[in-house]
Amino acid sequence: MQLTHPYEPLLPTRTVLLAGNSVEEKRREIRMYFHKTFSLFEELHGLLRDDQAFYLQPEPLRHPHIFYFGHTATFYVNKLVLARLLEKRINPAFESMFAIGVDEMSWDDLNTANYDWPAVEQVRGYRRAVRDLVDNLISTLPLSLPITWESPFWAILMGIEHERIHLETSSVLLRQTDIEQIRPHPLFPRYQKHGQAPDNELVPVAEGYVRIGVSHEDHGMYGWDNEYGTHSSHVEEFAASRYLVSNHEYLEFVVAGGYNTPEYWTEEGRAWLAYTGALHPVFWISDNGTYRYRALAEEMEMPWDWPVDVNYLEARAFCNFKSKQLDAPIRLPSEDEYIHLRDISGIKGESLQQKAPGNINLEYAASSMPVNSFRTGDFYDVIGNVWQWTETPIYGFDGFKVHPLYDDFSTPTFDNLHNLIKGGSWISTGNEANFFSRYAFRRHFFQHAGFRYVRSPYEVIVENSIYEEDETASQYCEFHYGSVYFGVENFQKKIADIALHYTGKLPRKTALDIGCSVGRISFELARAYESVVGLDFSARFINLAHRLQTEGKLRYTLPDEGELVSYRECSLAAFGLAETASAVTFMQADACNLKPRFKGYDLIVAANLIDRLYAPRRFLTALDGRVNPRGIVVLASPYTWMGEFTEKEEWLGGYKKYGESVFTIDSLHEILGDSFDLLDQPQDVEFVIRETRRKFQHTISEVTVWQRKE
Repeated sequence: MQLTHPYEPLLPTRTVLLAGNSVEEKRREIRMYFHKTFSLFEELHGLLRDDQAFYLQPEPLRHPHIFYFGHTATFYVNKLVLARLLEKRINPAFESMFAIGVDEMSWDDLNTANYDWPAVEQVRGYRRAVRDLVDNLISTLPLSLPITWESPFWAILMGIEHERIHLETSSVLLRQTDIEQIRPHPLFPRYQKHGQAPDNELVPVAEGYVRIGVSHEDHGMYGWDNEYGTHSSHVEEFAASRYLVSNHEYLEFVVAGGYNTPEYWTEEGRAWLAYTGALHPVFWISDNGTYRYRALAEEMEMPWDWPVDVNYLEARAFCNFKSKQLDAPIRLPSEDEYIHLRDISGIKGESLQQKAPGNINLEYAASSMPVNSFRTGDFYDVIGNVWQWTETPIYGFDGFKVHPLYDDFSTPTFDNLHNLIKGGSWISTGNEANFFSRYAFRRHFFQHAGFRYVRSPYEVIVENSIYEEDETASQYCEFHYGSVYFGVENFQKKIADIALHYTGKLPRKTALDIGCSVGRISFELARAYESVVGLDFSARFINLAHRLQTEGKLRYTLPDEGELVSYRECSLAAFGLAETASAVTFMQADACNLKPRFKGYDLIVAANLIDRLYAPRRFLTALDGRVNPRGIVVLASPYTWMGEFTEKEEWLGGYKKYGESVFTIDSLHEILGDSFDLLDQPQDVEFVIRETRRKFQHTISEVTVWQRKE
């Protein structure tokens, strides 16, 4: 067989290790890995019968084959330009046309745009140019070991692993293409044996503890951003099916009318059924009351002992059917349960760098195999054969951060609409076959994916992975928990420290944080007070503070420049605030119209609040009835009086009266003087609020500390 490039053999291929003893040997290894990947992707498209077949669109929610054929090449160029390793583009038109539109669409957000696709030979010529370009960069770019995120070679590896992903996703589209438009290819032979499926059974799994995630410092192979960070949890005992669900086991669901029984399906599943009219799995072919099977390059007799290929919605419906059948709580496993199952099966990361203990990495066949082919421990196909759907929507681990060259690899999927698939399939190569890989797809999407089921009375905990995108809310998250800018220390921490300084020898039972926003001062006070109440008029701010309290972390986006954003994460644990966070109660309230219940506090803090109230005098006048005798009130404000917040007649300062200037500090003495003593002189506390990457507000707040008289 004549290949398009003289780097043979193309199979099997495992991802490159980041460390090594010889720079030149590592350079040669990466060069070989690149050419094997590039060639294998092109050989896969050799399954198309002719050039006209490139323009077929077998999946209405995705682009035709020609898009993906060009996309993986343009990805190299676009990332190299972004990394400033390439100054001149090869074909700007192609690098725009083939750049976006990869993710599968939903049936209600179809892209109806028309594309004037180029000739296949033009795209082949473009791919040759990209191959030569990348080959030259691999040969000439500076290389030091180990390769890290900051290395120029990370962009090269990113392009290679990205093409490995599309090797698999394009194989799914090819499998969905009309068989008349497909021809066999010697690189991609299917497995030849199939027979009677084994009876499935549930096998007990003892409780355990899992730890997932890798660090940037010691990870040995290329990883996508969502794989980095840490996650650990206790896994309750459960029982798991010994085998993946076979075509034969799934047939029972089909024959029982599962596709016509709404009670088995989620609301999302019913909507998908209404759109597709599906009556059986997509790779089953109905043939006069029987079924045949669509493999990659042929239609064949149904292999009943191979795993069924379904989307999440179908897998979930089957579990509901099985639950009713067995009168037991049957569902898909969580990611944590899958990891625990893999751990007790004795599969280690290094085993995937040798002959794989499962049908993965194209090491055995370009198709599935019987579900009883690969046993590890008490279970079969813990890795390989088909991906395994889980009940867990993808999320970022603690410490998650995006890579600047690919800031939208994971974050668009952090929407609780993309569920994790685990274990890899027969064509999962490179990073996909990595021990730590984490991939997720929309729940209606088809991959070479099936499932095993578990029996467990415990519900799967869904991590809240959605990024806060409201500009004001995100700005305040950064203000409270984000970076230090221009050497100005965190304002909320500073105010809390001032309050704690003046209450050091006084009772510390209850504190009130009025205008708490997203909660930093409240959490800081909770380290010293038995009970803290945080109040804010904004329900959105209160909800964010409560989420941070219950989940321990928040994710948010910050505007950088124009439409560009950066992604941030904050956690209470990072500031030592997690252990006492439960002492805080957050509620929505109007500071100028507080209910009588809000009284009896040892400390009241109102930071940057009074110049945003519609009736600041009313608020201040009521303070003596809310704080205990000898209790402390801390006020901080830049005194920025504005008509949009406070009618001018309500201003406490910033105007002339009887020809004389009135300052806010004078009004504070007038309003509070009868009931409070001012402790020390007012002090200035700076703060910086980030608006964009290059625009900041630098403000000085005046802080006064008042003690209620006996």
